[in-house]
Amino acid sequence: MAAVMEGPLADLGAWKTDGCSLVKALEIVGTRSSLLILREAYYGTTRFSAFARRTGLTDRVAAGQLRHLTEAGLLAKRPYRDEGGRAREEYVLTDMGRDLLPAVMSLMQWGNKYLQDGRPPLLYLEHGTESPVEVELRSGTGRKVELENLAVRLNPGRRKPQDD
Repeated sequence: MAAVMEGPLADLGAWKTDGCSLVKALEIVGTRSSLLILREAYYGTTRFSAFARRTGLTDRVAAGQLRHLTEAGLLAKRPYRDEGGRAREEYVLTDMGRDLLPAVMSLMQWGNKYLQDGRPPLLYLEHGTESPVEVELRSGTGRKVELENLAVRLNPGRRKPQDD
């Protein structure tokens, strides 16, 4: 089964995916190194050397991804100075970066289910309650939405940007 494509979208051959939000998102976070940097930011990593060490990326690749994610608005630089050291910058999540957490958690949840033989390396729990954390599609009414019940339609309020 598939999503329910409504209106002019029902004929998949009659329209193009111009301006697709998934394509735009993948342009920013569609690489292994981008997702590893984000994972580490969610875990609390802020310093360049720790990002490179914990992800296994070369310094050059880590620097490029940190710059890319900062320019895209997912991370921000914040100055810090260790006692007796020179001023440096660390990387912190912005609201835009924090809002991507459910997507990254979804990928980890999928990997836990299908790629770890039932034994995921980490458990994700609500701090204080120990309740497992899961990502799933829910409607505004709070009901879980399965693929077959997902309707897709054109947004009548969207104006097409010039570069789409």
